[in-house]
Amino acid sequence: MKGSSFSKINMIFVILCFFTNLRICLGDMNGIGEQPLSKIAIHKTILALHSSASITASPFLLGNKGEDTELVTVEVESPEPTNEDWVGVFSPANLNSSICTPDPGGIGWVETPYTCSAPIKYKYANHSNPNYKKTGKNTLKFQLINQRADFSFALFSGGLSNPRLVSISNFIAFANPKAPVYPRLAHGKSWNEMTVTWTSGYDISEAVPFVEWGPKGGKQIQSAAGTLTFNRNSMCGEPARTVGWRDPGFIHTSFLKELWPNMKYTYRLGHFLSDGSYVWSKRYSFKASPYPGQNSLQRVIIFGDMGKAERDGSNEYADYQPGSLNTTDQLINDLDNFDIVFHIGDMPYANGYISQWDQFTAQVQQISSKVPYMIASGNHERDWPNSGSFYDTPDSGGECGVPAETMYYYPAENKAKFWYATDYGMFRFCIADSEHDWREGSEQYKFIEHCLATVDRKQQPWLIFAAHRPLGYSSNDWYAKEGSFQEPMGRESLQGLWQKYKVDIGFYGHVHNYERVCPIYQNQCVNNEKTHYSGTVNGTIHVVVGGGGSHLSDFTTAPPIWSIFRDRDYGFVKLTAFNHSYLLFEYKKSSDGKVYDSFTISRDYRDVLACVHDGCEKTTLAT
Repeated sequence: MKGSSFSKINMIFVILCFFTNLRICLGDMNGIGEQPLSKIAIHKTILALHSSASITASPFLLGNKGEDTELVTVEVESPEPTNEDWVGVFSPANLNSSICTPDPGGIGWVETPYTCSAPIKYKYANHSNPNYKKTGKNTLKFQLINQRADFSFALFSGGLSNPRLVSISNFIAFANPKAPVYPRLAHGKSWNEMTVTWTSGYDISEAVPFVEWGPKGGKQIQSAAGTLTFNRNSMCGEPARTVGWRDPGFIHTSFLKELWPNMKYTYRLGHFLSDGSYVWSKRYSFKASPYPGQNSLQRVIIFGDMGKAERDGSNEYADYQPGSLNTTDQLINDLDNFDIVFHIGDMPYANGYISQWDQFTAQVQQISSKVPYMIASGNHERDWPNSGSFYDTPDSGGECGVPAETMYYYPAENKAKFWYATDYGMFRFCIADSEHDWREGSEQYKFIEHCLATVDRKQQPWLIFAAHRPLGYSSNDWYAKEGSFQEPMGRESLQGLWQKYKVDIGFYGHVHNYERVCPIYQNQCVNNEKTHYSGTVNGTIHVVVGGGGSHLSDFTTAPPIWSIFRDRDYGFVKLTAFNHSYLLFEYKKSSDGKVYDSFTISRDYRDVLACVHDGCEKTTLAT
């Protein structure tokens, strides 16, 4: 990142790589790429306004009919055009240095910069127009979302490394920048509780947040919401504390309780203003979760590492997360055919550019507003040196978990300890946090055992374990080079628990591909079948499903015998429980939504109870 404000962090990263674990670093460099916004050395901006240059944006007012997104037309004209010219979208619109602090993080400012806030997105001025360098003119289209502030567009020459500010556009804004947007459903701490989280520009001193909800076609009631936010000082390092910082607004969460199983509900977000008026969102709907053990059709989506992308082509010269929109769109198109989503870590890959969290919540809102969107913590949400993360790497860009823990609800006892259990009918999900210690004797290990041990397999036969990093098995090339075929210390600590409590499937992300492993224990396949499993549960099936959208990862050229199916492509998994005895597993590609790998499990309760190696209840010879 030549010339980037992030250069010192890069140096720290390289040093950490050299002295700790080269695989961690190579994995990120091979599978992730650079956050596009980090390539902009915005702190080096030179004021070079040109009287003959112009940039104008229209329409001036967005969201006249309550929309939270709108396409904006930007007309660019430069008297000295080059292929390095670019247009940045800034919000708030006023570019100035008033919020800059003296050389935060030791960036190395020679003088106070003209602006120290990165744009929320950008395009090269010649985007889709090869004649720009000749004519100096182009028309660009930007898709904007409501992000609680006005917008401006700035034309720069000098490329991304040495930006020279040539022209600034007029300001544009949404009709109500503070409007409630981007609802996120999630399970509460009991089976009959649904939480609704959303973002707005209203502090509690301005308006009281609440949700109006009730059975579809029935009486609507109102439930209060709590309000949280975070500030620049909550971040652990740059760029989150410096050029990547943007005010996240206010995050509201309401708890809808005593839901009836499988009943359809409608809801809308509300704010009661101090002048006695109300601000409303549009109306949404969801279906309440089934009672634990309830026998009904239950369908689950699982994937990791999706990231975000821009439908208008912004930031995409780096092809940062090329499969993200395909995955999102496939799920939107199939919304009526699944009931809950698990996104197991690495969500927007904001990497310290806080504006990208808004972009991500907007991208998935059609999904998260209708079904519970359950999340897990990944390295790009949590990891930062000397911050308490298990891995001492700078992958979160200084966020150290704060945005993820605030922007989304999940039923953990402590939001900073990102592990939790949740039930969905015949399923029990034990969600682990691979970014904190999981080894035997740790606090998390005790949680994992408690989660696995407390499920009634007679009523909830399908026991699922999930974590971001592959704590089970993966034939990814960097794991193969280490000889571990797993996250170090992963299955050594946990395979005894998986076997003892007869976990059906373990899911992981982090590695950006799809792989299914045979039912396995201690590196040995315990079943030779590949498409149908029946009878005794004598090993756990491990699945890497990290192809949600980010750069793809390579497999080793000599796959182990336990690796049944591999696909270096984007996709997700769907589980369908038809009843207590029959489960369908499907891997679908994001490009077309078709099934490319599948298997079924059929068994009875006695098969779960049966004694297997290292998975037997103690017995006595007494009669």
